[in-house]
Amino acid sequence: MKLTTTKKAATHVKALVYGRSGVGKTTICATMPNPVIISAESGTLSIMDDDIPMIEVYSLGDLYEALEYLKKKKVKKMFDSICLDSITDIAETVLSDAKSEFKDARQAYGSTNDEMMKLIKKFRDLKGYHVLMTAKVATNDDGEHFPAMPGKKMTQDIGYFFDEVFALRVWEDDEEEEESKRVRYLQTDISMYWDAKDRSGKLKFREKPDMKSIIKKILTGKR
Repeated sequence: MKLTTTKKAATHVKALVYGRSGVGKTTICATMPNPVIISAESGTLSIMDDDIPMIEVYSLGDLYEALEYLKKKKVKKMFDSICLDSITDIAETVLSDAKSEFKDARQAYGSTNDEMMKLIKKFRDLKGYHVLMTAKVATNDDGEHFPAMPGKKMTQDIGYFFDEVFALRVWEDDEEEEESKRVRYLQTDISMYWDAKDRSGKLKFREKPDMKSIIKKILTGKR
């Protein structure tokens, strides 16, 4: 048995960021400390000049291969952060494989749910890394926004796996300028129409989309 304290145990941040297409979810991966990106989409043009190491995944087998790679001691010395961009696209890749295996769509969604929940936990709990996962946004009939996953159950459950869930949003100020000024920010707490949470209690309602700064604030209380 190892006795520690909650402060000593909290050495890394595990977060989920979700938002609309084009709002900058991939860009925020570049603000993680010394990251490696696991990508299931081709939308990395926005961070091309950052020249960040990237693992492309096209199947469930690729994901498990990436997981085992990141467990290696020599690899842990190479990176400080992992970014899965996006888990919505990754889940859709897994679902596509499941649909080719199961004739019943319900079985395919059930299998995908089980595999994704297991994988998300395994990546989230990798020791020695900060972990950021991005997701697309889903909107219900009441106009409420939350992280999107294929299948109702996955969409409902995904937020429970993280201490930090942020909505990446854009604020536009067009009152004084001919062209509107677009400012991106992370909403860190729940509002009427956007789901979010900050279990650290150290973040403002709106934070700049800079994960290095946010991680430092969560772990030390300082910018």
